[in-house]
Amino acid sequence: MYKESNKGWSKHIDFIVLDMISLEIAFFLAYMIRHGLFANLLARESYFRMIFVLILIDFVSLIVLRTLSGVLRRTFFQEFKTTLIQAFVVSGLSVLYLFSIQAGNDYSRITLGLTGVLYFFISCVTRCIWKHILKTRSRPVNESLLIVTSEEDAPRMIKIFKNNNYSRAGINGVVLSDVSKIGESIEDIQIVADRDTIDEYILYNWVDEILIGIPVDSDFQDHLQRSCLEMGITVHQSLIENLHSDEIKRNIETVGGYTVITRSIRILTPVELFFKRFMDIFGGIVGCMITGILFVFIGPAIYIASPGPIFFSQERVGKNGKIFKMYKFRSMYLDAEERLKDLLDQNEREDNYMFKIENDPRIIGSEKGPGKGIGNFIRRTSIDEFPQFFNVIMGDMSIIGTRPPLISEVASYKNRHRARLATKPGITGLWQVSGRSNITDFEEVVDLDMEYIENWSFALDIKILFKTVLQIFKHEGAV
Repeated sequence: MYKESNKGWSKHIDFIVLDMISLEIAFFLAYMIRHGLFANLLARESYFRMIFVLILIDFVSLIVLRTLSGVLRRTFFQEFKTTLIQAFVVSGLSVLYLFSIQAGNDYSRITLGLTGVLYFFISCVTRCIWKHILKTRSRPVNESLLIVTSEEDAPRMIKIFKNNNYSRAGINGVVLSDVSKIGESIEDIQIVADRDTIDEYILYNWVDEILIGIPVDSDFQDHLQRSCLEMGITVHQSLIENLHSDEIKRNIETVGGYTVITRSIRILTPVELFFKRFMDIFGGIVGCMITGILFVFIGPAIYIASPGPIFFSQERVGKNGKIFKMYKFRSMYLDAEERLKDLLDQNEREDNYMFKIENDPRIIGSEKGPGKGIGNFIRRTSIDEFPQFFNVIMGDMSIIGTRPPLISEVASYKNRHRARLATKPGITGLWQVSGRSNITDFEEVVDLDMEYIENWSFALDIKILFKTVLQIFKHEGAV
């Protein structure tokens, strides 16, 4: 949406999960040591309740103590010290909880003490092992970064970034500001553009962030920042640069060994990031379950009306230009793409960025009349969108966001239009609940998407979600 803050635990969700698992394993082991190998902890209500209390205590302490801040850069001794403090705080808060509810007599002091000790050792070992795995294995690149620098400084910047890259970002390419050597390589990284072609490259390729390493007083740097921010690309620049553009969100952080000032349309705090992803995971699981139920009824109806695959997949453009496959229940005939070529001149939109016509003949059953047929039914009730919850679980989409455009649509985007790709695409969004069918001007769509990105909040997502549900029940095809 914007840049996700590197501070705290927002970049280390895996460590949070591992820490909680370590605590629960410690609790179960302590109980068995105290009460016997075959003792059933789950049979005792008070201990069963403590399972969830410990998860909450661990999560809160991780946030407040910032235990995971810089976890990948810590030495073994630093990790030992940090984990010891974490275990002590968790144990203390557990005792405080039992004291506050006056339930201390229901719990074994030996069990609680052993839980703290075992948690410390298990968590410390687990963190060290997981850090080693992350630093040595070939990791998937979740973010694409572009380095912009001079020919002389490029080798040094690339080496420093690679040696200090503890995130999931990968170098997409290098842009040289002083010479044009497109197609050549530096430190095994391809030179993909120069100062004259960088705008075009960013516009049509997957780029999440750029790291600028050129002189502060460069006119090219100022142009590049403004252009990238207009397109919704996160910009990292040297810390010593004079600050301006107060209207742009800024954050000081470390990127690949460089201390930088990060500018973006919107910077998510760790708490905001957690709640948005939590809503996506929880909603995605529920949505996938509903999709399975719908498949039992909708699948046969689609196949009878138009024999062929029940699901339809299509390449769409995701966050910052990343290509992914989006899934739907198939609502159109198998030759819909071929038919589209003959229907382009009937487009009811005021531009060529999107396509829509009344009683689209590509839709299954449309020959029965406007709004009729199984295809129109599942589109009107938004049933066709439910398989996209699988995209949400996989992380390509969010429940709330901007709609993912086609590759052909993005090909005609201007810089300003690309800014709507600054967030994960969503199943529904502000545009959809603001009268989608009545908005035919693409510029209005972009304005609504930018309003959502710049003013995002968890409360706004909840509001959009409720409006979407209401419109679905009204059969307005909101999603």
